[in-house]
Amino acid sequence: MATIRDIAQKSGFSIATVSRVLNNDINLSVREDTREKIKAIAEDMGYKKKQGITQLNNVAFLYWISNEEELEDVFFKGIRTELEKQAEQRKIELIRYNQEDGIEKIDKNITAFIAIGKLTDREIKYLEEITPHGVFLNTRRDPRNFDYVLSDLNFMIESMIQFFEGCGYERIGFIGAKDYDVETNEPIAELRETAFRNYQRERNKLREDDVLIVPVSTVKNGFNIALQAIEKMGNDLPEAFCVATDPLAIGALQAFNEKLIPIPERVAFFSINNISVTKYVSPPLTTFHIDISTICETALDLLTERLTKNRTIAKTVYVQSKAIFRKSTPSK
Repeated sequence: MATIRDIAQKSGFSIATVSRVLNNDINLSVREDTREKIKAIAEDMGYKKKQGITQLNNVAFLYWISNEEELEDVFFKGIRTELEKQAEQRKIELIRYNQEDGIEKIDKNITAFIAIGKLTDREIKYLEEITPHGVFLNTRRDPRNFDYVLSDLNFMIESMIQFFEGCGYERIGFIGAKDYDVETNEPIAELRETAFRNYQRERNKLREDDVLIVPVSTVKNGFNIALQAIEKMGNDLPEAFCVATDPLAIGALQAFNEKLIPIPERVAFFSINNISVTKYVSPPLTTFHIDISTICETALDLLTERLTKNRTIAKTVYVQSKAIFRKSTPSK
């Protein structure tokens, strides 16, 4: 079935103009022959208007994730595909824009947006100028104007530490990756690292040598940093590691298995995301399951609410996650 994007490409008009014409927007100022041309092309292409909320037919989906980032972390692809699936089920037509398109490619007539990835101050200012309605997924900047849907990473890190301490462990380490300032591209501490440091520092239990940070969250980097720790610390390794992401944890498991260090008898691992392969590694990985479906559902709910109820007060919603216990940690 033809989409608004298809009609825009064939007619030569913007997606926003086509959408507003087909939805009979009386506030749109265009020539009558433009309206007739768009409607004629739509009819020829067999376009059928979705019977959803008219205001939600022109929603920009800002997918500010590079191909490399998507390959390295399947979480992003999961968000993208799930959000597009749910939007289609709700009869909401998302218009996807990628980071390489540039913020100026986004039509100024959009009704709202949903964004995932890091946007600069200049890009956020551009969005503020064209619409008051927007939702950011899993990234937080200035919460005053737009809505945010976030995973509660602080809760997950603190829960890992509390679980390990409940198992009788006293020395707990952390494996994570750097974050990067969106304006300067300078390395900064990622939220999970900050959560670990703060919680341990408050209780005088932070050991700097036990905090292992790599440039990017990949299996290879997890393997290399774990191997370095084994060679450097020898028998003086932590009893357990909180790990920021599953790929890092999978790499670390490979390094410890290669060195014949028993897991979890000597070192235990607890990670975040519950990607599909975690149940098949050796040993199967204990990890927090982030419910992508609920994150996407919440984002669309917030957007619909803003548009249908004219809500102007921004909301931030934290979506909790569930621990999936497997054999990389002791039995509960």
